[in-house]
Amino acid sequence: MLKFLSKVKIEFNALDPRTAACMEFVAQCNAGKAKDSNPACQVVVKRRTDDHPPQITVTYVNGVEEIIDAACTPAQDIRKRILERGRHLETEQMFREAGEPWPVMIPEEELHQNFPGIKVCLHLDNSWLVVNGVCEGWLYGFQ
Repeated sequence: MLKFLSKVKIEFNALDPRTAACMEFVAQCNAGKAKDSNPACQVVVKRRTDDHPPQITVTYVNGVEEIIDAACTPAQDIRKRILERGRHLETEQMFREAGEPWPVMIPEEELHQNFPGIKVCLHLDNSWLVVNGVCEGWLYGFQ
């Protein structure tokens, strides 16, 4: 998870009952596997004494900063969000290294083309999805 980040700042009041996500996220950041993935990632924990809600600020390796409200976002969701955006960064980097334009623009006419591996057949006025000659199930919303 930390391999996509350059800095993590975790702010919370230890007496606030909404700090569970912050505490769990600190534990995830301090795990050996996470630290080994990016030893250069700076993890800062700021303990507050005011009523400011717990928050986590992450800075991605491309410099984009995101502030996450940790009072209402579980640590697992925060981790998933970071991994998802990290995979997006990796994809973008692969395209740029290959000399391809980013973001990828798909022409409108290609969006409406049929996929060669899927055939749609009608069965008793109902629509069924048929893949490689095998009926896979009901195709909802087929007109």
